[in-house]
Amino acid sequence: MDSFQGRRGRGRGIAIGLAFLVCLSSLFALSFVNHATDKAAAQQEPVNGVIMQYFEWYSPNHGNHWNNMGADASHLSDIGITAVWIPPAYKGHVGTNDVGYGVYDLYDLGEFNQKGTVRTKYGTKAELQQAVSSLKSNQIDVYGDIVVNHLMGADENEDVLMREVNPYNRYEDISGDMIRSAATVYNYEARNNTYSSFKWRWYHFDGIDDYGRIFRFTEGPKGWDWEVSTENGNYDYLMGADLDFDHPEVVNEIKNWGVWLTNEIGLDGFRLDAVKHIKFDFMRDFVQHARNETGKELFTVGEYIGGLNELQHYLNRADRTMSLFDFPLRTNFAQASSSHGYYDMRNLANGTLVGADPVKAVTFVENHDTQPDRDDAHGDAVLEWFKPLAYAYILTREQGYPKVFYGDYYGTNGTNGRHINPLRDQLDPILLARKNNAYGTQHDYFDHPDLVGWTREGISSKPNSGLATLITNRLGGTKTMYVGSQHANETWIDVTGNRSGSVTIDSTGHGTFSVNDGSVSIWVPSGSN
Repeated sequence: MDSFQGRRGRGRGIAIGLAFLVCLSSLFALSFVNHATDKAAAQQEPVNGVIMQYFEWYSPNHGNHWNNMGADASHLSDIGITAVWIPPAYKGHVGTNDVGYGVYDLYDLGEFNQKGTVRTKYGTKAELQQAVSSLKSNQIDVYGDIVVNHLMGADENEDVLMREVNPYNRYEDISGDMIRSAATVYNYEARNNTYSSFKWRWYHFDGIDDYGRIFRFTEGPKGWDWEVSTENGNYDYLMGADLDFDHPEVVNEIKNWGVWLTNEIGLDGFRLDAVKHIKFDFMRDFVQHARNETGKELFTVGEYIGGLNELQHYLNRADRTMSLFDFPLRTNFAQASSSHGYYDMRNLANGTLVGADPVKAVTFVENHDTQPDRDDAHGDAVLEWFKPLAYAYILTREQGYPKVFYGDYYGTNGTNGRHINPLRDQLDPILLARKNNAYGTQHDYFDHPDLVGWTREGISSKPNSGLATLITNRLGGTKTMYVGSQHANETWIDVTGNRSGSVTIDSTGHGTFSVNDGSVSIWVPSGSN
């Protein structure tokens, strides 16, 4: 079902299975094509898919985010963005200061006066719907951020039978049964049953925390959900009041909400938050249910922070109904960026999802959890000098479905004077190279520990397509690479502007391309961008 990785037909394309792609990739150069729903798109030229995560952790809480996103839609389309991952759109427990992951009311999209505000951090429901309309009118799909692991900011407390557990081994009880007050009552009186009359009570949850202490509810047949990550023994519990996906009322309510949200906003897909903490088969069923009920393909990517073996296990347990973010690839980027030139660039794909299962890999350089201006950032930093190289890797190669981070493109608003500098001027040429040139057969030149490259031959339906990319984490140099005999005698230039001059392709389809120290160059036919 879920093979959006790479290209999407404008206006929606036809769903193409992986086996079909393998058979025809050399003929049509359409490897990792996105799902499509409009048969007319089959006759249209291919379009390389790119996701933009349109927020960062410190996005201002002025309430204009949705308006700004809608106004930006035309520009995003111009640079080749084909899908936008929006932040969690529902009311958080700290109102306008909530990034969206401290979920209070999943049905309040900025419509009801709850937690001291009508709007969310990002704006009102009406503004969100208008922004989505603007994106769609510019042929940009919208992926919603699905956060269903927990709730926070309960309306009332109730007494619950529970035991404290070892935070490093959640199967180990470190107390006997006790009755404690727990924040587990969610009535949503201001919403007054609009959209859903469901009321949350203690028995809809598995456990809760209290200033760092974790408690498992024990009344009745309660236990942590399984199957989840085995980290800390059982990693069902993450934060807040942990939803019990063994409870049929919870399962039905969250599934129904997913369909409602898809229809209410007009979503084209999902980004699933924290899937390692949620019963694996529930997330599979959630996605399949939404697809069945809405009739949409609903591209879905899950956030599972882990190594390749864990990612592959999850994909198999979820019946390959979704893709996953390639965290191992980002780890390789981080190591390469901080190695002082001693990282072997031939190993960039080693141990990565894009190397092992590219049709299920969403590749990325940064996100709201990894951005280095956060004190609690996940993983080591990808240093700024290396980011253009990493983006060239994910955007101009054939494998994977790439995501660009808002904070890398526009910069971030980190606290205490810390921030990410905007890389828009460096990323625009790379994005345009993907949009206009990154098509056709790929030839890899990973034959040097520092300086590596690849080429794309281009396709006839994309005039002037084709490219040659070089990246190096140490000394610059040259590499002779094949770009296709059809390009003989053409003049190629470096669209990044890092190298001046031009390269003439010889009669056999080869060119000798160059790159500066610690830099990237992307050579394309002159006049194609």
